[in-house]
Amino acid sequence: MTQPATRPLPLRSHPALWLLSAALALVMLAGCASQAPRVSSTPTPGVEPLTASDEPLSVRRARLRYELAANYFDQGQTTVALDEIKLALAADPNYGPAYILRGLVYMRLNDDALAEDSFRRALQINPRDAEAQHAYGLFHCEKGRYDQADRLFEQALSNPTYRNRPRTLLVQGVCLVRAGKLPEAESALSRAYEFDTNNPIAAYNLASLKHRRGDSQAAQFIIRRINNSELANAETLWLGIRVERQLRNDVTVAQLAQQLGRRFPESPQWAAYQRGAFND
Repeated sequence: MTQPATRPLPLRSHPALWLLSAALALVMLAGCASQAPRVSSTPTPGVEPLTASDEPLSVRRARLRYELAANYFDQGQTTVALDEIKLALAADPNYGPAYILRGLVYMRLNDDALAEDSFRRALQINPRDAEAQHAYGLFHCEKGRYDQADRLFEQALSNPTYRNRPRTLLVQGVCLVRAGKLPEAESALSRAYEFDTNNPIAAYNLASLKHRRGDSQAAQFIIRRINNSELANAETLWLGIRVERQLRNDVTVAQLAQQLGRRFPESPQWAAYQRGAFND
């Protein structure tokens, strides 16, 4: 069954989510894309996509409930979102996007069994659904199943109609870092950064990895762009300090440290600087 496109999975950019350490932080990192709710996002060759004039009433009801659920989920109202998802699936039991969002809700609720069941059901409905592959890959990554996660990310990235490729590359890169596959992680993060050099989360993670791998010159170029903008925070300043220290730029280190102490005096990064814990 061809599914109409819905608003993308709820994503939210947040200046504190630089390290992407929590499960949902990996999902909420790119900002919502524009909605295109009535046109098929993954058209099947030879099959005319659904449009506003021929969208079945049951699908329309499911889509509207899904969009409400996505908004509630994005606002942190998880149980309300789950209620709307149930209504969406009551309207159309084959509405795949609702199962993807259901899986993310249960990830937030730490119910692994229902989360995994949701992602599997979405892929049963549409095995080529790149959003479902991305979300299920995220789930595997959070459970430490890095090979399974990477396979799902690659499947999503191979879909020529997939519009959220930069987000999946970013998540894939972070997952590969966790797996200890640093060259592969750098490749994925570099591709994510190339898609959007103004994405501070991709930039931070790539700069951090390049510094970790000994390429402090490249890390310097990337992290300076963030620290010279309004998006600088304690983590970016701290990375900048360590990069500039590695390059023996003492004046720049002092300038960044002054900013860190003035703007974020209660931060663990400022405490680490005061202890001289540059390698922690």
